[in-house]
Amino acid sequence: MANSALEIVGLLLTLIGLIGTAASTGMPMWRVTAFIGENIIVFETRYEGLWMNCFRQADIRMQCKVYDSLLALPPDLQAARGLMCCALALGGLGLLISLVGLQCTSCIENNDRAKRLVLIIAGSMIIMACICVLIPVSWTGHVIIRDFYNPLLIDAQRRELGEALYIGWVASAFLLFGGCMFVCCNVQSEGNKSERYVYSRTSDYMGYPPQPLQPQQLMIFPQQQPQPMLSRQPSTNYSYHSRYPSVRSGVAYL
Repeated sequence: MANSALEIVGLLLTLIGLIGTAASTGMPMWRVTAFIGENIIVFETRYEGLWMNCFRQADIRMQCKVYDSLLALPPDLQAARGLMCCALALGGLGLLISLVGLQCTSCIENNDRAKRLVLIIAGSMIIMACICVLIPVSWTGHVIIRDFYNPLLIDAQRRELGEALYIGWVASAFLLFGGCMFVCCNVQSEGNKSERYVYSRTSDYMGYPPQPLQPQQLMIFPQQQPQPMLSRQPSTNYSYHSRYPSVRSGVAYL
C-alpha cells in the first residue's frame, strides 16, 4: 500500500515536470534585455528563445518572429533545441510506460516482478529526461552570466536570465524526484526479495466454516480360521491337530 501511494506521488511529480519542460521549451523568455548603467530605455524589451525572438513595447502586445536560419543561432541554443525535444520525448514515454507498471492498474496481472521492472525502466527514462533538461538550461545560464561580466561587450549586448530558465530548473527537479521515486521504491536486493501472491477477484471459490471432529464407532470384524487345503500329494506337514485321525494319516501309518 505504501509503494502504491509513492508511485502515485511520483506520477504526479513527473507530470508536473513534463508540463514545465514543455512550457520552458516553447517560451521565448530564455534571454531578456538587460538595462544597465545609463540604459534607462524601459519602453522596449527584447526576448530571445529557442524558436523565436520577441519585442514588447509599453502598452503594446508582444510581437514575435521565428528564426530564419538554425545555423545563425548560438551553439548553446542549437544544442538546447535538440536536448529539450529529447527531454519531452523521454519524459512522455516514461510517463506512459509507468502507467503500465503501477500497482493500481491491471495491465500486468499476477507478475509483480515484471511490474517492478517496468517501473524501474520508466524511472530511468524520466531521470534521463531530467538530465536532458538540466544541461541546456544550465549551459544557457552559464553563457548569459559569462557575457554579462565580460568587459569587452557593450551594455546593449548583455542579457539577463529569462523566466524560461527558472521554469526549466524547477521542471528538472520535479522530473528527478519523480524518476527517483519510481526507481527507489522498486529496486530490491535478490537476497531480501519477498514474493507477493496476487489473487484474482474473479476467482470462484467459497470459504467453508471449520467442522468439528466427531468420534467414529470402531467396527471389529471376526477373523476367519484358515481352511486346510486338500492335495493329492502326500503332505509332510502334521502341524494341524484334530481329534479324529484322517484317512491319509491311517494309510501312512500302515
